[in-house]
Amino acid sequence: MPRAPWRRRRTTDSPRPAGRRWAGRLRRSSTFARQVLLVRVGRRDGDLHPTDLAPTEHRYADRQRRRYGLDRLSRPTLRVDPTLGLDRAAIDAVVPVSPAMPPMAQADEARSIPLLPGERTIARRMKFGLVNACTLASLMLGMLAIFLAMQGEVRTAALCLIACVGFDGLDGALARRLGVASPFGAQMDSLADMCSFGLAAPVVVYASLAGSVSTAAAAVACALVAACAAIRLARFNVSPKDGRFFCGVPTTMAAAVLAVTVAIGLPVPGDVLVAGVALLAFAMVSSFPYAKLARLVKLPPWVWLAPVIGALVDVRLTFALIVVGYLVSGPVLWLRQRRTV
Repeated sequence: MPRAPWRRRRTTDSPRPAGRRWAGRLRRSSTFARQVLLVRVGRRDGDLHPTDLAPTEHRYADRQRRRYGLDRLSRPTLRVDPTLGLDRAAIDAVVPVSPAMPPMAQADEARSIPLLPGERTIARRMKFGLVNACTLASLMLGMLAIFLAMQGEVRTAALCLIACVGFDGLDGALARRLGVASPFGAQMDSLADMCSFGLAAPVVVYASLAGSVSTAAAAVACALVAACAAIRLARFNVSPKDGRFFCGVPTTMAAAVLAVTVAIGLPVPGDVLVAGVALLAFAMVSSFPYAKLARLVKLPPWVWLAPVIGALVDVRLTFALIVVGYLVSGPVLWLRQRRTV
């Protein structure tokens, strides 16, 4: 059968080999990775335009568009590769982003979160400012306690810590009473507690132990108080609240115990004090349930009669027995709960 004149005879020396037609189809079909890499880095939204392609020489621009089928990318409704079933959104998801070019996506408008939720009247703002002033007063008294302890006035520094405990309880009570409790106030109170009770209290205790015990032992015990106070406060912020019990000794109560111990000059050997400080630090991060002050106030009046009489006889001994009894109450309640379960 004679060969048609327009059909080219395939020979071994032909510049167009027999597999050119199949290879041309493969190149024209392209691959998903090759099409992604040809998109200009940093492009996130909008349709592709000819200026969005990687810069090439002018004489090769049309060749690459025909070779890799980039004309199809300019149509957002058409799929890139029918065999893979990928569209424009799939390419945007994996398109490489250059660290030298920030993405061109429009940033969301910054939304300011109010510090005081609810109505923003002048009266509520004044109440909110009063509550935060109490928190700042606790913070400033903690700083003053540190300065006094550095100058050797340990008793006065301990009294400042006791005042910190009073202001710390006052700001929470005022916030609930005046109806201005907010997440900002809770976080600010936590930061003030860390400064007053997590840093100032260990510094005052360290200054009181100077000369009576080794420096290394006092430093380790006070560092444990600071570390455990930070853990306790962070855990309290993210844990569900229980209206009956604390999970571990509260940081405020631990600081109050340390401050009163220094203020009254508890006649205990230095090594015993160091051990007690370390035990109190570990009690803050324990999981033992400790009763809240609201539950202790509801106890029968005759229960409070014994501490009052003991304080009239010997304040130091009565205080030591109360602290030991409160620390022991946590493991006792924990064992009781396990037995009931």
